[in-house]
Amino acid sequence: MSSRAAGLLLHPTSLPGRFGVGDLGPAADRFLEWLQSAGLSLWQMLPVVPTGLGDSPYGGLSAFAGNPLLLSPERLVEDGLLVPSDLEDAPVFLEERFDSDRVRAWKEPLLRRAGERFRSAASPGLRQDFESFRSGRDQAPWLSDWSSFAALSSRFPHAPWTAWPGDLARREPGAIDAIRRELAEEIEHHELVQFLFFRQWARMREEARRRGVRLIGDAPIYVSHHSAEVWAHRELFLLDERGVPEAVAGVPPDYFSATGQLWGYPLYRWNRMEKDGFAWWIARFRAGLRQCDLVRVDHFRGFASFWAVPAGARSAAEGSWVEGPGRNLFDALRDALGGLPLIAEDLGTITEDVVELLAALALPGMRVLQFAFSDGDSTHLPHRHVRNAVVYTGTHDNDTARGWFGSLPEEARRRALDYLGSRGDEIEWDLIRAAFTSVADRAIAPAQDVFSLDSAARMNTPARAGGNWAWRAQERDFTAERAARLRRLAQITGRLRAEPPPSPRPA
Repeated sequence: MSSRAAGLLLHPTSLPGRFGVGDLGPAADRFLEWLQSAGLSLWQMLPVVPTGLGDSPYGGLSAFAGNPLLLSPERLVEDGLLVPSDLEDAPVFLEERFDSDRVRAWKEPLLRRAGERFRSAASPGLRQDFESFRSGRDQAPWLSDWSSFAALSSRFPHAPWTAWPGDLARREPGAIDAIRRELAEEIEHHELVQFLFFRQWARMREEARRRGVRLIGDAPIYVSHHSAEVWAHRELFLLDERGVPEAVAGVPPDYFSATGQLWGYPLYRWNRMEKDGFAWWIARFRAGLRQCDLVRVDHFRGFASFWAVPAGARSAAEGSWVEGPGRNLFDALRDALGGLPLIAEDLGTITEDVVELLAALALPGMRVLQFAFSDGDSTHLPHRHVRNAVVYTGTHDNDTARGWFGSLPEEARRRALDYLGSRGDEIEWDLIRAAFTSVADRAIAPAQDVFSLDSAARMNTPARAGGNWAWRAQERDFTAERAARLRRLAQITGRLRAEPPPSPRPA
């Protein structure tokens, strides 16, 4: 059986729908149906964690919890936790962009209403499912931390956890027990929201399996300082006695920024993590692989060596390289998980230690066609690809193919046109064709390229503080003609999705 496959990169928030943000409901089902009609078998997305200021899914408030904004109101109606009239007061949202403040202002009260109906009228089966979820060994450890953190964040809005009362910031047992009693109803609300999220996710994943589509998740290497994980596991992070980072994460000057990128996320105490066999990382990847079939490991190079920037530095250029955990971490993961179904995001400043680690682990790396034409011998050029790789026309950090081509210097533009045999009027499809014809086992195109969109549809501009993560697709984008074009391309390049076996008939 061929290992060749193809798919699209589309974050669930970018799905179309009338409630201001894409979600895990009917629009996700329609997208899966469209992927099936296009002969594609991969759906890659960004992290689906709760987001904070700036809405970046790479700076989540939790490494384990799901984003409540992705909950489908229609599915809550199906569960009897809302009634159709609850959805009639939805404001008219801007369809082309995700306005998180407006969506949150409408959706959070809606979820409160669903919680009230759950407490007063949920079916016995639903109640039992909820109890099983929150007491299950896979959820209980992180769910307790997250629900307490979320409840305290509501009690102390706009304040980082280091500004909470000292006994709560330090998680003194007596203070935590008291606040869990005091905020019991609020804590249960956040537990219920997570139960509903993972209930909807499981339904969506089953629909994906039914249609022969595999889900590719994304694990950011870092988490936000104001997050349940840092608050609950201070000992695992490089913090001072006040809980403030001693150094923060970033990357040196690169393709995206002349001064580097100062992410500001706390760094790990890798020596401490290794002492317990990297238990936190094992739990994290185990959770990711319960949600998805494959997980893309963001900023893989940071596991070989990472860029550490002193706290208070004005730019990432003041940082330096520090040795990471290397193979020890991934050996522990392989032993615990029985394998490494991962994709390594090996972009950026790649040094020999990164190359050696990737080779030792035999993980597929990434090739990005937008990076291929700046010089004459780039490893991103299709003729230099290898089978054990995933080729992209661009990533969530790149401009759309049309936007990228329009801003290329003349020499690089000419090189791209000559290499691709292109006139440039459909450069996005020329790149898609080059990706699909690559020897790389997997090929992924951002949905924006399939839809021939310009820079206005860009998902993220690294080092830009605002205006990111907001693009949304429209129902009109998912045409039968585009699906047929993708299907034909997948067919002639050996990437056509195999028909899933029929479901067994009940006896």
